[in-house]
Amino acid sequence: LFVTQSERLARGIEQQAANAMLVKVNQVGTVTETLEAMDLASRNGFNNVVSHRSGETEDVTIADLCVGTRAGQIKTGAPARSDRTAKYNQLLRIASEVNDYASPFDL
Repeated sequence: LFVTQSERLARGIEQQAANAMLVKVNQVGTVTETLEAMDLASRNGFNNVVSHRSGETEDVTIADLCVGTRAGQIKTGAPARSDRTAKYNQLLRIASEVNDYASPFDL
């Protein structure tokens, strides 16, 4: 619906068309544009769900983005393939490094 684009998101906010945005970094073009769209969504009470794209690699950027922006949700599928497992492993590494003060999980 929004394809991680601020202009489309602003229209959706105005029309009260949703309450969340599926965030796909490589769909909009740049990380900066992604962060701007996520900020707009958050400021308007929308949840951000950071998502993988089909044909993903083992790059863990979306896991870092999810935690770094406090998105709270990631959509990357079942940990059945190495590209997906890599992202979950990164979330576990982050959780073990930040301990209790900022854990992305309730561990």
